[in-house]
Amino acid sequence: MDATKHIPEPKTLQEAIVYFADPDRAFEFAKKLRWPDGKVICPRCDAGKNSFIKTRKLWFCYACKRQFTIKVKTIMEDSPISLDKWMTAFWLLANAKNGISSHELGRALGVTQTTAWFMLQRVREVMKKRSFDTSKIGGEGSELEADETFVGGKVRNMHRSRRLRFAREEGFAGAATGKTIVQGILDRNLRKVRATVVPNVTRETLQNQILKNVKYGSTVYTDNAVAYDHGMQRRFVHDVVNKTEAYVKGRVHVNGMENFWSLLKRSLRGTYVAVEPFHLSRYVDEQVFRYNHRKDGDRKLNDADRFAAAMSQVLGRRLTYSDLTGKSDSPHHAPTGARETQVPF
Repeated sequence: MDATKHIPEPKTLQEAIVYFADPDRAFEFAKKLRWPDGKVICPRCDAGKNSFIKTRKLWFCYACKRQFTIKVKTIMEDSPISLDKWMTAFWLLANAKNGISSHELGRALGVTQTTAWFMLQRVREVMKKRSFDTSKIGGEGSELEADETFVGGKVRNMHRSRRLRFAREEGFAGAATGKTIVQGILDRNLRKVRATVVPNVTRETLQNQILKNVKYGSTVYTDNAVAYDHGMQRRFVHDVVNKTEAYVKGRVHVNGMENFWSLLKRSLRGTYVAVEPFHLSRYVDEQVFRYNHRKDGDRKLNDADRFAAAMSQVLGRRLTYSDLTGKSDSPHHAPTGARETQVPF
């Protein structure tokens, strides 16, 4: 019997917890997301001939002679965490406007803080949009905003030894000292944003990011930073606003990006508090995902839509603890071998 047939799919967190508490329903839901046409394909050899072992909720592939679970070749591979906890984590992070800390998630799911932190980082890996690397936004008639922000603690709040160290390394200790730079581009027509961590604010760095992400002939608005003062006009319709005089000059402003920065910094300051620079890009990806999944055209997306969008991207993603931290001692267990026999969920 289909475990999902008699209960409607969840629309709220409370409904999601009840729905996915049943292992069979959670399994069938994940199966439908992974194989929408109902035909199960081996994730290792792409063969379609297999048999399902119901008592262990795994398949045996007749082509490669290996077993596989629904988690294989997904972000959840080699994880002993059950599907109901994974799906709750996806739901919470996809819909919490200011994010959710690993301590809070750990208490909610009944796992350790380290486990919850690792789960959240893997969910953020899923939220990263791969099409950003291959597609461009904008075009003739499209209006875009480009801006950058500095993320990090204030110099006046740093310990004196840290201020002196930055002064020696950078030659001064100004407002941007010790901070990480994030550049963002907003497509006003699509209401979609792209943001990435950049190493510096030189003309080459910032303009290369715009060239990489924006189509030729687009209208691009920026502030009057010197990094944008030469070269932009040859490829785009470029106009600037001087924030020392006014924040808005007709249609020329970057207030859309300023709105995104406020959302990002609210989550960093209020929820995560301390984020290492080498992890910052994942937190940026998290905020980009939520921002870009507020609407689909004119249709307002709800919590279930954002959850489904995040879950639909788990395939082909992989993030190990050693890759994440540079350490080889996983807090969970050693990766399983080719003929895995662990309990699937």
